[in-house]
Amino acid sequence: MFALVTDIERYPEFLPWVIALRIRSDSEHEAVADMIVGFKGLRESFSCRVHKDRPRAVTVSYIDGPMRHLSNEWQFAPVEGGGCRVDFMVDFAFRSRMFEALAGQMFDKALRKMIAAFETRADDLYAAGRAMSSEGRNSSLSG
Repeated sequence: MFALVTDIERYPEFLPWVIALRIRSDSEHEAVADMIVGFKGLRESFSCRVHKDRPRAVTVSYIDGPMRHLSNEWQFAPVEGGGCRVDFMVDFAFRSRMFEALAGQMFDKALRKMIAAFETRADDLYAAGRAMSSEGRNSSLSG
């Protein structure tokens, strides 16, 4: 799951509202990226720094864009019998009160849709490995 979350270059392939993404820099411990998100004709771009603490955590900090602030954290913990527990936290505020009011009304629905997109992506990438290993094939997946 760590690998899925830190593969930010692929976000436009599966995350709703992510229109484009440009990686400015990427290393083992940190990435900096610019993202364009869009919803019903609105488009905004922002930049963020992704701090990587493999395999335990990912912390995203805001650099610039339409927000007053934005941060999110992912925590990963192995689960007995295989798999991974993922804890996710996001904190944000928009500069515009109007946009804040609109986003506030849609936030819960949008967050659920984005979480579902990550879950679907994990199933697409890792479910086949579970099926292969249950059939006795040599398969090892780690996030």
